[in-house]
Amino acid sequence: MSFTFIDLFAGIGGFHGALTALGGECVFASEIDSDAARVYLRNWGIKPEGDITNIANESIMKVPPHDVLVGGFPCQPFSKSGKQLGMDETRGTLFWNIAQIIKIRKPKLVLLENVRNIAGPRHKHEWEVIINTLRDLGYRVSMNPFVVSPHRLHPLKGGTPQSRERVFICATLEPKTATKFAIEPGIPDIESVTSNWDIKKWKLQRDLPLESIRSKKLKESYQLSSQENLWLDAWDDFVVSFRKTFPTEKLPGFPIWVDSWVPRKNLVLDPKLPDWKRTFLTKNSDFFDSHKKFLKSWLNTWNNLEGFPQSRRKFEWQAQDLPSIAETIVHLRPSGIRCKPANYAPALVAITQTSILGKSRRKLTVREAARLQGFPDWFDFLDQASGQSYKQLGNAVNIGVVYNVIKAQVLRDIALLEKHDQLIQSILTSPLSPTDHLKSFTNNSSSAQITPKTILTVLKNLG
Repeated sequence: MSFTFIDLFAGIGGFHGALTALGGECVFASEIDSDAARVYLRNWGIKPEGDITNIANESIMKVPPHDVLVGGFPCQPFSKSGKQLGMDETRGTLFWNIAQIIKIRKPKLVLLENVRNIAGPRHKHEWEVIINTLRDLGYRVSMNPFVVSPHRLHPLKGGTPQSRERVFICATLEPKTATKFAIEPGIPDIESVTSNWDIKKWKLQRDLPLESIRSKKLKESYQLSSQENLWLDAWDDFVVSFRKTFPTEKLPGFPIWVDSWVPRKNLVLDPKLPDWKRTFLTKNSDFFDSHKKFLKSWLNTWNNLEGFPQSRRKFEWQAQDLPSIAETIVHLRPSGIRCKPANYAPALVAITQTSILGKSRRKLTVREAARLQGFPDWFDFLDQASGQSYKQLGNAVNIGVVYNVIKAQVLRDIALLEKHDQLIQSILTSPLSPTDHLKSFTNNSSSAQITPKTILTVLKNLG
């Protein structure tokens, strides 16, 4: 054991996979969802505790000492009472319970993850409270959001073909004897794992890789319904026929809304509509005027899309010059059918699993979805329904992203950690990617990106 960590809001263990691959030992985990906790126990050998509010509060601290605290915490609105931007303002939220653990246990590293919007304008106040609370607790942390997606990481360094932007908060304890640093350290640098990689080079078939499904039972589990196939047949005919009819034109880059195909002279725009919607309505009207004969013929062929839900009467082509839907990955969204090149997948979401392989007309399997999140093929989802596994994966953190983010955090703050040789040695001498470790579940540092000699040199240069 090189360092210890705790895993809060653990889900099925994305953080656990990354931290064990870096040489850490989990000494505590918490997860309130019993199904996710059961999967966690099965794969990682630790039974997560339940509600964190009963584990860490003003009178109880059941969390043991540890070196690293990680967690994908829920973002809740704070009170804004007095706008003091301090720990008291977090009271009543789950972040307050995290802060209680940090206050008592003082882990050397804190790594928190959340959705991209936590650092957006709607949550500006919450973001400032979180960062200032961590600073008040004695941690070096950037006010700038650190946004990372697995599809931007090199495949040999833990990247996976999934576009999934998440914000990471990297906080490192400042020893009382440490030389004072500037209050704003800047975000960690991950250029070494994102450079020399073009996201257009991803190929799901090769890089995920896609499973070869032969059994009739499995095919039935993931094949589309007749209704879903009808939707795709109609829109595939639209794409193919449009290209034949207008060989020099590109398919519209804006969302196509069939129910908005009216002559421009008949278009009535409510002045209360937001600008983006007015723009789309106008573009659809102009598109109809320019291609009226073709569009009416296509609608007639498909019975005016009779019986199609409103969301399936909307179509978004983001696949450039690809010839048909067969060459794309399809996402059935509440806002419409979206088609993109089949190089990397859209983000898995917890609500439902909707990514469809256009060529085979099937949904991604649970195993393929797990690979998108960096989970090894031995990972066992037990006997639960596929929908439950998709939900858990949609809530999970990507293993390769966490693996590289915490490496970058240690490099940024290595001067604060120089007394903790085991932590530094373990994290910075780990292999380029967590994949090999997770395959065998043994730590193999033979392909380390940073050697112990390199670490000593860095420390010497820092004085």
